Amino acid sequence: MSVEANALVAHCDELSDAIAEFRGSVPVTQRWGEELAAVLGGGGRLLAAGNGGSAAQAQHLTAEIVGRYRADRPPFSALALHADTSSTTAIANDYGVDEVFARQVRAHGRPGDVLMLLSTSGASANLLSAADAGRAAGLRVWALTGPAPNPLLAGSDEALCVAAGSTATVQELHLVAVHMVCEALDAALDGTHGRSHG
Repeated sequence: MSVEANALVAHCDELSDAIAEFRGSVPVTQRWGEELAAVLGGGGRLLAAGNGGSAAQAQHLTAEIVGRYRADRPPFSALALHADTSSTTAIANDYGVDEVFARQVRAHGRPGDVLMLLSTSGASANLLSAADAGRAAGLRVWALTGPAPNPLLAGSDEALCVAAGSTATVQELHLVAVHMVCEALDAALDGTHGRSHG
């Protein structure tokens, strides 16, 4: 086997080990899905943010909420804060990059809403500012991060920290977490926990 192929197998092995440990996160993702169902079903909103690959994960989550995950259901309000490029660039220009998400949280968030922050490092300054803004505005602040401890874990109401050695594997597990939350959300909305959608 070539050196390159060995590296690819090692990546798969790391992912396999990490996901085996991540199975222990089922109670957290189930609870988040159930709480999110109550918030969204009651007219609340999900705000999500991340940088780089984590921005893509945040937008994946909001797309599942506004569109659908598996089964057809009503749409719900969810915003990926990085996706409004005019707002993010204007805020960065006028107030600094650390404010790009926090200012939008203050604009769009209402007490009882959920703010989901995704960060492989758990140390992004703009996400830490967003967490502070969310808590100050009465939002529930949840974080998906890389290994604990990290500043975002400390700055959130609750965090799910992925114990993996590489950024790529953390991101892959964040996508798994997103889908687990969506599965639990849908189950809570239709009142059938654990149902397998076809």
